[in-house]
Amino acid sequence: MTAMLGFADLIFENGRIYTVEPAQPWAEALAIKDGRIVAVGRWAEIEALKGAETQVIDLEGKMAMPGFVDVHNHIMMGGQADLFETQIPAGASVDAICAHVRAQAEIVPRGQWIVANQWGADMITALNSEASLRKLDDAGCGHPVLLRDETMHNRWVNSEAMRLAGISDNQPDPPQGSFGRDPSTGRLTGLLIESAAGIVERTAAEAFTEEMGEAAVARAIEIVNSYGVTAFQDAASVLPIMKALKHLDTKGKLTAWAVTSLPLIEPSFMFGLSGDALLALRDEYRSAHVKPNFTKIFLDGVPGARTAAFHDAYVADAAHPEGYRGEVLVSYPDLVRHIDKSEKLGMGLKIHCTGDYAVTEMLDAVEAIRHFNGPTDIKHHIAHASYIRDEDVSRFGPLGVVADLCPMIWYPTTFLEGHKEAMGEERATRFWPIASLKATGALLAGGSDWPVIPIPDPWNGIEGMVTRQNPSGAFPGVSLWAEQAIDLASAIEIYTLNSAKAMRIDEETGSLAVGKSADIIVLDQNVFEVPADRIADTKVLTTYFSGQAVYQR
Repeated sequence: MTAMLGFADLIFENGRIYTVEPAQPWAEALAIKDGRIVAVGRWAEIEALKGAETQVIDLEGKMAMPGFVDVHNHIMMGGQADLFETQIPAGASVDAICAHVRAQAEIVPRGQWIVANQWGADMITALNSEASLRKLDDAGCGHPVLLRDETMHNRWVNSEAMRLAGISDNQPDPPQGSFGRDPSTGRLTGLLIESAAGIVERTAAEAFTEEMGEAAVARAIEIVNSYGVTAFQDAASVLPIMKALKHLDTKGKLTAWAVTSLPLIEPSFMFGLSGDALLALRDEYRSAHVKPNFTKIFLDGVPGARTAAFHDAYVADAAHPEGYRGEVLVSYPDLVRHIDKSEKLGMGLKIHCTGDYAVTEMLDAVEAIRHFNGPTDIKHHIAHASYIRDEDVSRFGPLGVVADLCPMIWYPTTFLEGHKEAMGEERATRFWPIASLKATGALLAGGSDWPVIPIPDPWNGIEGMVTRQNPSGAFPGVSLWAEQAIDLASAIEIYTLNSAKAMRIDEETGSLAVGKSADIIVLDQNVFEVPADRIADTKVLTTYFSGQAVYQR
């Protein structure tokens, strides 16, 4: 409760309001004025703020809580996937993928690109053959076809797409990537690993306009609001993303806090100004709700494609030398320089590390910077802190490095099946040591990596953290490293206040406290009163951003 001048604009009453504030976790009522929370507590205290013009919402006993804070998504890609692309059915075989492509080829204008997401990370071997490419060429009916995998790091394209992009059979592999070749014939299969994917993506992107980009981001905001997300960090914010976010905020249409991550090196599959040229413009794109607080680097790739960097070797295969462990994409001296540069700009570094060697290298580099620069309140994020050596788990907290828990697959998936093939079962299933990280006092933040994860629904991730089982019912009875489960209250905090702290916007949002933005969601069930395997069934009934309803079911 707090003193204020005049009456509240809006009061929530008769609810179970979960604040995520340790001193007062539950409240009966909450009052809002000018988009800010002015009182939280018992109805008897807040009733005095009710005036003739105050709108009163009777929650009828329903649970309300802070809006979710997604520490890692790709906002333009998410909207683009919804407006301009299609979704391949989960677990699709080569024939099912080609059937999906044929259905699109028969309805789109002649010559238009067919873009679809996301074939399984366990499909690389099946796709890497001339026979599979012939099926895709036939299904495409002459259209260029670009299909992304579920990691969004690799692509499968048809011969027409390779022709338009200038890829031919005698072409050498690009740095930090490779072209898939049939093991029997050595000829191209259309499989594009890491930076090779960018060659075709760049060609396809030539048809994508600035207006389409803004429409994609606007649609993406609608989608995340519908899942209760009222703040997010875009994880690789090239110039078109910055422009779209600023334009929407200027028009009053950005209904979420947006923290951005400016690439210091242009990502192989995203295009637009990056590096120093983009950093020089960052304040031009800062606005009331757009906070360019972070830089971004990819330090390695993904385990399923054997491009993540590990301490121990991958399972032997014909495509890599004996003892191959993957490799980092940035040298250690350059990594130290990038962290130092980010800190001097007052920015944290969000770094993609999926292999345990990459994680070690980032922790070592931060430790070196701390030795020379001393303590700081700037937060660096290790994105996808999923495979971590035991001796590195305890280093996150003391170094102030955030474990960006993302994507939300701390349970059995086809991702994991691809990892098992590349790494072996025992190593692959020591995946996401969330409870161990939490026990050391590390700051854990929750992200979706949408649209790598097709739906940005935090309840799916929260149930997975609590049960370590797949909420969809796939892989029934199978738990992923069950000892790493955590309690529900901690999981919710990870997806709200912790993520806000990690993004350095916790003074604005992340919990329901006096002075903060009135970013609130109303739920169809009290998640603390249902079985753990029903948490992911939770639906958001209404999302409020700055005290305004921006989504209603």
